[in-house]
Amino acid sequence: MLMRPTCLFIISAVICLLPALSPTRAASQPQPSADLSAEPLVNLLSLLTHRDDKQRRAAFRELDRRKDRRAVPGLIEVMRVRKPEPDGEIEILLRKLTGRNLGPNWTKWHEWLTSQERVELPPHFLEWKAALFGRLIDPAFGKFLYAGVPLRIRIEEIVWGGVKKDGIPALDNPKMIKAGEADYLDNQDLVFGVRINGDARAYPLRIMDSHEMLNDVVGGQPVSLAYCTLCRSGILFDPKVGDRTFTFGSSGLLYRSNKLMYDRETQSLWATIPGEPVGGELARSGIKLKRLPVVVTTWQGWRDQHPKTLVLSLDTGFDRDYRPGAAYGEYFASPDLMFPAPRLDDRLKPKEEVFAIIVNGQPKAYALKKLRQNVVVNDELGGEKVVVITDARTSAVRAYLRGEHSFQSRRGAGAVVAADGAVWSVTEAALVNQADGRPLARLAGHLAYWFGWASFYPQTQLYR
Repeated sequence: MLMRPTCLFIISAVICLLPALSPTRAASQPQPSADLSAEPLVNLLSLLTHRDDKQRRAAFRELDRRKDRRAVPGLIEVMRVRKPEPDGEIEILLRKLTGRNLGPNWTKWHEWLTSQERVELPPHFLEWKAALFGRLIDPAFGKFLYAGVPLRIRIEEIVWGGVKKDGIPALDNPKMIKAGEADYLDNQDLVFGVRINGDARAYPLRIMDSHEMLNDVVGGQPVSLAYCTLCRSGILFDPKVGDRTFTFGSSGLLYRSNKLMYDRETQSLWATIPGEPVGGELARSGIKLKRLPVVVTTWQGWRDQHPKTLVLSLDTGFDRDYRPGAAYGEYFASPDLMFPAPRLDDRLKPKEEVFAIIVNGQPKAYALKKLRQNVVVNDELGGEKVVVITDARTSAVRAYLRGEHSFQSRRGAGAVVAADGAVWSVTEAALVNQADGRPLARLAGHLAYWFGWASFYPQTQLYR
């Protein structure tokens, strides 16, 4: 764990006051005094997890006596890790400090907290939270949260996602097989489809549900597929920035119900949807990953268009249940979120699926149900003319620059017709004029739940 010397004293105090979080307890470990009036606020919060019931209750009484609202973020953190909460003590104290009555529901308290424009934190809150997570959940979290860590997101909005670091293991250069060998796939199984430099690959969602991160090389191009199952978004990134090529894993932490991935080279935290580092060494680097085109389609639809495609083998090296829906089937079928997502945009329901693109810095979302009704959409975005084309049979969505052309209808699964009658082939790299071979470049876009996209792009346009 990386530490700054000036903060070591407070971390030592916090850790000493967290015996309940340690596997064993040393006999010589310092014990808090009976008089808690001089204890720093974070030390009192630590005592709320103490095995000694007398110490814990004394800490509650002292916090009640102080009535310091800066304890609220810490109380909500402790509510999350102390389940079930005995006697409703935290809820009672939160009601007194905030005037809110949100019950024993951690999600509601967290959503309320993170909806506040400004939250006053007690001194050394970051160090306290790092110690809490490191001791209670996973010491490896100390690579992400430590004294003085640069952060571009609010520390109180970083939450534990229920697994340890790499508890959802990434796939690295996984074994691929020929399409004809993939007898485990049904025609209607969904896949992430990628084709670069003539190399076509399919990554079935039923496998990616259990891994969420993939580092591979397609057509000589390094790629990273970041799949946040919570916000149902699979984004293909070019992991090469300058002369550095990053590889990614799942941190086990979340931000606004969106997975925080991390790069193995610097252990920096990255927000998945924008593809930007938000914590650690790279947080203030200005780096932003370039998106690459990817499509979600059926296995039959992808195989028909790319008969020589390779597809992910079930032999991943991990013991996982890869049956359809085994990992997140119930979540995908439910309208409810699993983790808090504050500031929900009510223009659409939170888990309505959208196709999202960014053109010249301008984001826009297209509700998937509308695209199924309007399979060819001529639009303008970021000063460019674009066309969004949907295969109503497979719900595969792709976007392209359209120049001065206007497209009117589809011709089968693989072509569209322009206003002048010209037929253009729909390919993974471009729209291609069948008469003279002129291309119109593909735009990188991806599917996502509305709440996930709007959480990072509140200014997004929405196609009506």
